[in-house]
Amino acid sequence: MSGKPKLYYFDGRGKMESIRWLLAAAGVEFEEEFLETREQYEKLLQSGSLLFQQVPLVEIDGMKMVQTRAILSYIAAKYNLYGKDLKERALIDMYVEGTHDLMGFILMFPFLSAEDKEKQRAFIVQKATSRYFPVYEKVLKDHGQDFLVGNNFSWADVHLLEAILMVEEKKSDVLSGFPQLQAFKARISSIPTIKKFLEPGSQRKPVPDDKYVDTVRRVLRMYYDLKAN
Repeated sequence: MSGKPKLYYFDGRGKMESIRWLLAAAGVEFEEEFLETREQYEKLLQSGSLLFQQVPLVEIDGMKMVQTRAILSYIAAKYNLYGKDLKERALIDMYVEGTHDLMGFILMFPFLSAEDKEKQRAFIVQKATSRYFPVYEKVLKDHGQDFLVGNNFSWADVHLLEAILMVEEKKSDVLSGFPQLQAFKARISSIPTIKKFLEPGSQRKPVPDDKYVDTVRRVLRMYYDLKAN
């Protein structure tokens, strides 16, 4: 294994999307192999590549990495997106965990029934505007810097922008009461690597559709209905 990182996942967002975002932010080109059949998934299982029998799987630097957080931490450290010392890393971890929790409310949204989607949409917006966005708004206002940690571009900034855009897909004016986050969104979106990733034709995935849901259900044999929080 050498050259570009190779990502094994479905042709959609899911848990792999944050990995795509971080690699793109670092300016790293990557290849993808999309899981479309149960046979592909079972082949990975039989090969021993899936340590805990789960994807995402990323081949990078001679390793076969699983577990999303481990993959993201490695990429952030490798490409200097993880702060300059332990204190900055701790802050980045805290902010990333917060945005991860928020994005978790959105991750299973495509698999819900129409009725549950409406309930979950309201739940996502409520949590974003009352629990999560106020934290980042205050951080940016208090230190008056362009980035969340150490006035340097980091994993925390990438993750927050991804979360903001995901929530905006549920309510387009969700940042109306957060001027610091509005400016942050514009600032981070203009970083060349991020700007490129946001342009049409990039490896960023669209909002999950029925085809994505059907593929995931079939490959992972998800035959149950998921309920809203």
